[in-house]
Amino acid sequence: MYLIGFTEGTGSHIADLVRGGIHAYASFPQVSLQVFFVSLVILDPLAAVLVGLVRREGIWLASAVTVLDVSANWWGNRHWLRDDPAQLLWLLPITVFGLFVVALAVPLHRAVAGAATGKTPMLSLQVPRC
Repeated sequence: MYLIGFTEGTGSHIADLVRGGIHAYASFPQVSLQVFFVSLVILDPLAAVLVGLVRREGIWLASAVTVLDVSANWWGNRHWLRDDPAQLLWLLPITVFGLFVVALAVPLHRAVAGAATGKTPMLSLQVPRC
């Protein structure tokens, strides 16, 4: 699920940059949000690669990027809460994905750490030795 979410995020941000260029996020008045959303073209695939390689750093990066992405989207679009709350429904998928990533961060980190030290088998088949 992590890989699917971050790959979709990468594609979404690349599509935004193809359509709008470096100013694709100019609708956000905060320059920091504009820079962050552009940086997701690098951060999303980096998180996907590190998670795909089953690296603990990838889990923490994925969590940090997701928390920042969800927060930035809600903060940057907060005026819609007053103007037309129904338009915020498009934030639901990213919010649910963010909750999923954060909820699984610690258990997944433990499983990966345990598998790296040999203490906990991580969803692998135990092959008997002959």
